[in-house]
Amino acid sequence: MEKKDIKWSELGFGYIKTDKRYYSYWKDGKWDDGQLSEDNKVHISEGSTSLHYGQECFEGLKAYSTKDGGIQLFRPDENAKRMQKSCERVMMPIVPVEKFIDACMQVVKANAAWVPPYGSGATLYLRPYVIGIGDNVGVKPAEEYIFGIFCTPVGPYFKGGMTPVNFITTDEDRAAPNGTGKIKVGGNYAASLHSHFEAAKKGFADCIYLDPATHTKIDEVGAANFFGITKDDKFVTPHSSSILPSITRISLMQVAKDYLNMEAIETEIYIDEIDNLKEAGACGTAAVITPIGGIMHNDKFHVFHSETEVGPVTKKLYDTLYGIQMGDIKAPEGWIYKVM
Repeated sequence: MEKKDIKWSELGFGYIKTDKRYYSYWKDGKWDDGQLSEDNKVHISEGSTSLHYGQECFEGLKAYSTKDGGIQLFRPDENAKRMQKSCERVMMPIVPVEKFIDACMQVVKANAAWVPPYGSGATLYLRPYVIGIGDNVGVKPAEEYIFGIFCTPVGPYFKGGMTPVNFITTDEDRAAPNGTGKIKVGGNYAASLHSHFEAAKKGFADCIYLDPATHTKIDEVGAANFFGITKDDKFVTPHSSSILPSITRISLMQVAKDYLNMEAIETEIYIDEIDNLKEAGACGTAAVITPIGGIMHNDKFHVFHSETEVGPVTKKLYDTLYGIQMGDIKAPEGWIYKVM
């Protein structure tokens, strides 16, 4: 298939309207069959619970072009299961895993010309979401919902791709202890906007969130998960009930163990002990891996491997995971879904 005439290598992480998107409606206790549409405007009631009470959730995943001209998805079943947990937490009907994956497949096939070519450094980003709609005014779950998916071609989330960037800790919290931090709802991101703005104003890529209970342990890196490499080559990542369980992070843990023969541990990572780490990074669907050059905390700046060069272990992790996603390295069973 002939691709769109786009300078793929120059893409940032932004919205571009593509040809088709998917909508399915929940009414009278069930989802309809869903359909593709050219309309990128969502038409909802002014009383929709998603507008007033934040009754919504979303996901993010990518489609990749392979060297042989195919297109594939990376672990969409995990995104489907995570969205189900989000829906349950904010009292919305779950989307069956099979329906979620089928809808993703439909959207990618319908927008195949927008999937960046192999080797371009860009990918097709999919944004599934569920929102409460209908004529409502009281604080209660809606009786109607939309499950939608749109897609857009994207480049690196942070400018520079695999070039290390710096972060600063914040006193603000993105989520409360035992709150909604472990599900993917918009309220968590609304809570992060001011912290990100303040970090960027000081010249940093984003902020580091500490645990909301004690502010002594690393929770998340802006909109991504944190990981570190210890001086004895262990992969460590925060264990916390208030962070989003990243599919990229759980995949990196398995890559570290099965491909690089490293020990991978979820544990508490104290901000005052980051000098025990020789490398650090942010990971997530959008960023994949972004190396962390240094972290500013309490007016003290700690540099990991380098502010200008990615660490060797982080580079191996990235190359292996990205190679799996692009179809160049054999994936663990069940990770790859062929679209075409």
